[in-house]
Amino acid sequence: VTLAASAGFCFGVKRAIEMAYAEIEKNNGAPLYSYGSLIHNKEVTKDLDAKGLHIIESLDGIDEGTVVIRSHGVGKFLYDALAEKGMRMVDGTCPFVKKIHTIVNEAWNQGKSIIIAGDGKHPEVQGINGWCGNTAIILESPEEAKAAVLDTEKDYAVVVQTTFRQSKFDDMLAILREKGLKMEISQTICSATEKRQKEAMELSQNVDKMIVIGDKKSSNTQKLVEICKKNCENTVHIETICDLVLKTFKKDDRIGITAGASTPPAIIKEVVVTMSEIENVNVEEVSFEQMLEDSLVTLHTGDVVKGTVIQVVGEEVSVNLGFKSDGVIPRGEFSRDTTVVPSQVV
Repeated sequence: VTLAASAGFCFGVKRAIEMAYAEIEKNNGAPLYSYGSLIHNKEVTKDLDAKGLHIIESLDGIDEGTVVIRSHGVGKFLYDALAEKGMRMVDGTCPFVKKIHTIVNEAWNQGKSIIIAGDGKHPEVQGINGWCGNTAIILESPEEAKAAVLDTEKDYAVVVQTTFRQSKFDDMLAILREKGLKMEISQTICSATEKRQKEAMELSQNVDKMIVIGDKKSSNTQKLVEICKKNCENTVHIETICDLVLKTFKKDDRIGITAGASTPPAIIKEVVVTMSEIENVNVEEVSFEQMLEDSLVTLHTGDVVKGTVIQVVGEEVSVNLGFKSDGVIPRGEFSRDTTVVPSQVV
């Protein structure tokens, strides 16, 4: 099992998370909000919400409290709105993203048109666009760059989403140069992103199976999956260990693991430890206890199994599966029909 060196939290995400937990710790009961998801990871945002940091998508009806700005950043409008309301703000914007805001805003104030290479639906790109009055031309692919109708008489400032693939951006720049545009290009892909993608490419070329850990909505995780699948057809994308179907892995598999920038260390560690336990079983040194364990049924996520009902107590059904412990099915999980009473049908 090989874990990519740069897997997991990047500097910007780690900084935003630390700022959020610091605010929670010192909060005295005043309203505390995150403008949009602080990072793209459901497990983290769920924990933050449970501790009192609630996600909002607008300031409508909110006039007091503290707002933590997400790591992906926001447009200038929010800073102005918070100042107008006199609300406190904690800026968790990634410094690399903040730099793009400055570049775009200065270029726009100089009368230049803005081109952003990136995903127009991604909050980072939407935030960047908010620093030029939402007037940017957003291009996501070489095909879009080729189809774009642009004015050769204008001056353009070109920036790129921090998690964008460098090779794709290079292809797009080549197309834009062919159009004869006057461009000032800022290479704003995050160096940590570039390093993570390079490691993923190299690792996926030298393993039998590749695991990419990260939220399904995470842009940088999706790009890691895309890169790994090109080199290793046995690439799986999971959010947590619960998504991993362990029976697809064998003891002699060479397994590579990487993770998106918003994946917490605890989730990565759980996957690495689980895979390492599969790897480290030595058949020649199996104890009696291990042989007893092996004689029992092994269950994996996604298995459909038969069991024998051994008792029904308090509308909970206990089932013998031949596993080391019995299965317990509460009434709420027994049937989609809420009127069904387990003790009357088993």
